Amino acid sequence: MLSAPWSLHKNRRMKFLELFGRLKSVVIGMIHAKSLPGTPLGCFKMSQIIEEACTEAAIYRDAGVDGMIIENMHDVPYSFCVGPEVCACMTAVCTAVRGVCPAMPLGVQILSSANQQALAVALASGLDFIRAEGFVFSHVADEGLLNACAGNLLRYRKQIGADHVQVFTDIKKKHSSHVLTSDLTIEEIARAAEFFLSDGLIITGAATGLQADPWELREVSRSVKIPVLVGSGMTYDNIENYLDANGMIIGSHFKYGGNWASAVDPDQVKRFIGKIRDLRK
Repeated sequence: MLSAPWSLHKNRRMKFLELFGRLKSVVIGMIHAKSLPGTPLGCFKMSQIIEEACTEAAIYRDAGVDGMIIENMHDVPYSFCVGPEVCACMTAVCTAVRGVCPAMPLGVQILSSANQQALAVALASGLDFIRAEGFVFSHVADEGLLNACAGNLLRYRKQIGADHVQVFTDIKKKHSSHVLTSDLTIEEIARAAEFFLSDGLIITGAATGLQADPWELREVSRSVKIPVLVGSGMTYDNIENYLDANGMIIGSHFKYGGNWASAVDPDQVKRFIGKIRDLRK
């Protein structure tokens, strides 16, 4: 696999630094929006969904996280056919969260693999980044076969004038089988995503809340020159294993009982932020 010019790698690291104000141990809190209208579990009014998302955003803001990401994880079972109502509702939620946190780096992910839709929502809501699944190579997710999207996604970003919206991309996505790419190491997949102009890579455990492998973090970080984030499994007790990550996306550990579907626990967030601030010194 060819390497992209060093200037491109440097620009992507600088974009990350300019957005978050630091290059290591950035803490990104996860807001799981309640199930949206039209989805199987949808039973909330939009006013309720927005109010809860804004309440959680304020908790994260006051605790001192470095950024946040909004995701529609309650919209189970996920589908590759994401309707216009999901985009409209996520835009409303994200715009409201932006109002609560006008200066905070904010991102969005729309499941499942609705990456172009996420870019459109980010642009309309004034957000700074998206989390994208299926960026390079094919794999089998619980929703079905997920194919690579990098070429179409980054062309779409250019077409809508959203070049400022960074695209952080999962590699070896959780909740998936990777038999199709079993002859590739995670380092090779990471280098392919880097070559295809990912703004940052996300490694995870096998499922939501499960720890990412610290060895994979070290090896991927050595293999690429762009930011590497950890997308699952960080806790108060294992922070030390992930301090070299450029970013940490934390959902389950910040919720009551460590359950991603629960509300955000203010004390848990403050406890984590207090420890990581001490470790950063």
